[in-house]
Amino acid sequence: MAKNKRLNAAQATVERNKPYGLTEAVALVKSNAKAKFDETIEISLNLGIDPRHADQMVRGLISLPNGTGKTLRVGVFARGPKAEEALAAGAEVVGAEDLAEKIQAGEINFDRYIATPDMMALVGRLGKILGPRGLMPNPRLGTVTMDVKGAITAAKSGQVEYRAEKAGIIHAGVGKASFDEAKLVENINALVDAVQKARPTGAKGTYLKKAALSSTMGPGVRVDVSSFEA
Repeated sequence: MAKNKRLNAAQATVERNKPYGLTEAVALVKSNAKAKFDETIEISLNLGIDPRHADQMVRGLISLPNGTGKTLRVGVFARGPKAEEALAAGAEVVGAEDLAEKIQAGEINFDRYIATPDMMALVGRLGKILGPRGLMPNPRLGTVTMDVKGAITAAKSGQVEYRAEKAGIIHAGVGKASFDEAKLVENINALVDAVQKARPTGAKGTYLKKAALSSTMGPGVRVDVSSFEA
């Protein structure tokens, strides 16, 4: 009951169909993030694409200027010296067949998986499990690499993956409610800029159609797409 009362009070502060300027939207979302934990601030971007077509996929990685406020758990597929390098760089788990067996048994306790190229024959067998979760290592995203240390460091320093879902919508965390408004605005502009630059050649008409911000427990706030910095 208290939760519903709090959400109703928060919703009353938001004009549902009004697109707010980015700075105002951030302030509004922060003011309504009143849970007992540090809520994640998330952005949703509705794109004018059809991801079912190969030439309209939008996916990438970006290191946010102020980080995400979240520590990613990283699993690495590697052997020998590269496995040692991964452990030294801070990976939570490193393995080969043993790690694959854990994943097949349903132990998927990580936010990102990284693999050295020689491990992809093994990792490829996990595609039906990791793929739908957006966790499959991918050379285009820098998660299939010999630079294991660099990939782990990037993942843990505020790197965010963005990926358009079937409906052409991207959801991504851009920080925590405890962040200063200016830092959240900077993170959001950086992410939107990356998505804009990733516009596929097959996209026609309006590309960035709608945007909204919300916190983990708060209501959504529409954002005027013209208020993002180019």
